[in-house]
Amino acid sequence: MTANGPQTVSTSGSSDGSTDVGMTDDPPLGSPRVDDPVIMSRDLDVYYGDDQALHGIDMDIPERQVTALIGPSGCGKSTFLRSINRMNDLIDIARVEGDLYFRGKNVYDEDVDPVALRRKIGMVFQTPNPFPKSIRDNVAYGLKVQGKDDDVDEQIHKALERAALLEEVEDQLDSSGLDLSGGQQQRLCIARAIAPDPEVILMDEPASALDPIATSKIEDLIEDLAEEYTVVIVTHNMQQAARISDKTAVFLTGGHLVEFDDTNELFENPESDRVEDYITGKFG
Repeated sequence: MTANGPQTVSTSGSSDGSTDVGMTDDPPLGSPRVDDPVIMSRDLDVYYGDDQALHGIDMDIPERQVTALIGPSGCGKSTFLRSINRMNDLIDIARVEGDLYFRGKNVYDEDVDPVALRRKIGMVFQTPNPFPKSIRDNVAYGLKVQGKDDDVDEQIHKALERAALLEEVEDQLDSSGLDLSGGQQQRLCIARAIAPDPEVILMDEPASALDPIATSKIEDLIEDLAEEYTVVIVTHNMQQAARISDKTAVFLTGGHLVEFDDTNELFENPESDRVEDYITGKFG
């Protein structure tokens, strides 16, 4: 795959529901092979004003696997995650240089609508953020935004089932999502993210605010979701990364990607002494 060359993109772009230019239901992205990476970054730099948060990130994220991003606070892993679906566009002082591809299309090309991109690449945040609406309306939100009015109830049930929540809430779909427990709220947010049927799900420390039982349910869910979706997760919990991910990327201070490999190989036989020191707790 040939890059279009480094580019600088202002990320103060619109987040309204403008036309899906470049990211329609049938995007001009070619027909990638099953073993092609679904996401590729090449020489990716991200700046917040004069401060550089990421330095020359090269990474190939495989399809229908769980890729974990780990590293100490402030190392750039969440910045990289937000770059994938252009959430950094919402930060006025952010700018991106380099290339980031989704199915062969550079997501920072001028003809890509960020809103349409985020329909294909959903996101779940660290703290559960259900809307002050019913469980039903929370899950249906993304469907309504896309104008998908057919079989909404069926799609709501399917999303809740995929999020391992349906059995717990099936009789209370008209109750407020805010009445659920923290773990249930996070699974509701996951159901909301997958209802529009994206291809990629980004998760920014989705279990960090949850108790161990709720965390275990989220981890089981992530492994199940990877059968249908590409999942990229930021986590501070190295044991969590070791348990649920297929690939692990280690970012260290200064926004550098130091190592990216199969999870078992990286934890058992890291190539970098800095990575070994980090995962063995010598620093971090």
